Amino acid sequence: MAGNSQAALLLAKQLHDLMKNPVDGFFAGLVNDDNIFEWSITILGPAGTPYDGGFFNAIMTFPEDYPVRPPTVKFVSDMWHPNVYPDGKVCISILHDPGEDPLGYELSSERWLPIHTVESISLSIISMLSSPNDESPANVDAAVEWRDKKDEFIKKVKRIVRRSIEG
Repeated sequence: MAGNSQAALLLAKQLHDLMKNPVDGFFAGLVNDDNIFEWSITILGPAGTPYDGGFFNAIMTFPEDYPVRPPTVKFVSDMWHPNVYPDGKVCISILHDPGEDPLGYELSSERWLPIHTVESISLSIISMLSSPNDESPANVDAAVEWRDKKDEFIKKVKRIVRRSIEG
């Protein structure tokens, strides 16, 4: 594993902890054994949601100054969700840089704090899948469909789930 930085050591510990005590519905490993800063993750669609039964792959990329700044998470699997940009990048408060929100939408306490871990991020993403926030969407089309045409939204997500299972 590359890097002897504090960030690299912390990430190695968090990966080890996740392997010992996995989070339900979340799997993580390194994209490349030589780079502790890029993780391949799989999230299982939460039961009782349109995403139920799906396998959603993403890349979690950590900055060199982790945990001072948050990682980015980008789905590489198809994803239709109000809080996921069309390019797959996840948009949730705890993945936003620490401090005041320049748009005034989020409290600083809702944004990234160095106490967050990969486990808390994974739980937040699973929660995001369970409860989309359509008031501050990353994908406006998905948010409008979620709010105004929920049946169409659910059909689209179920097709994505089916494709994720078929591989």
